[in-house]
Amino acid sequence: MNKNLSKTSKFKGLRIAITGANGSLGKSLIQELKKKGAYVVGLTHSKKNNFNSDERGPDDWISWSCGKEDELSSSLTNVDILILNHGFNPKEKIEFNEINKAIEINALSYWRLIKIFEELAINNNEYNTKEIWINTSEAEIQIALSPVYEITKRLIGELVSLKKSKLLIEKNKYFIVKKLILGPFKSKLNPQGILKPDFVAERIIQKAEREDYLIIVTPNPITYLLMPIVESIRIFYSRFIERVYSK
Repeated sequence: MNKNLSKTSKFKGLRIAITGANGSLGKSLIQELKKKGAYVVGLTHSKKNNFNSDERGPDDWISWSCGKEDELSSSLTNVDILILNHGFNPKEKIEFNEINKAIEINALSYWRLIKIFEELAINNNEYNTKEIWINTSEAEIQIALSPVYEITKRLIGELVSLKKSKLLIEKNKYFIVKKLILGPFKSKLNPQGILKPDFVAERIIQKAEREDYLIIVTPNPITYLLMPIVESIRIFYSRFIERVYSK
């Protein structure tokens, strides 16, 4: 028996799909999840051979592109957990085309995939619960030295907060949402990142096994304090508005 596999891991035997699978964090998440015994599917826009010989690549690959998320519906039917991890960072650029690209990749494609996966969960709720993890990053509430990136992460972050609020109101137990609030890790999007993606991936998996919603991995103590407060205010506000208009 492989000593790396955890007998008690909640991920053992699950089918897990990850967008941004060829990125630094995507590759690290794939390797960590395979250690836990999961069957991992890599969702990618780019070439599929970015894994070194000493790295454990996904069990399967699926090509996709932003704007064509509906084409993934059949491929995601048997997926237990979907991790949304793709992204685009225009850094200092604020040109029209760069803004459009960032909104499409960092927010709208995420939102469409959330909708698709929730619909699959509704149709499949008699068999098993589906879980979705959304990487919004701490840029959702703090500066990231990239104004457009911050705006798009804030957009998808607030939309996910609204979705979480709605799920709580409906007492929905067959579609679970987790939000990944990550600090600066080294990647192509952020070459100056101070955290190693392997460390971030390991901590995400550890926290996801025991935490319900917010999964925070960052060296910044302010994020651990501020993010739960911001999230609670958003959810409270959403539920308050729901009650106001339901009267």
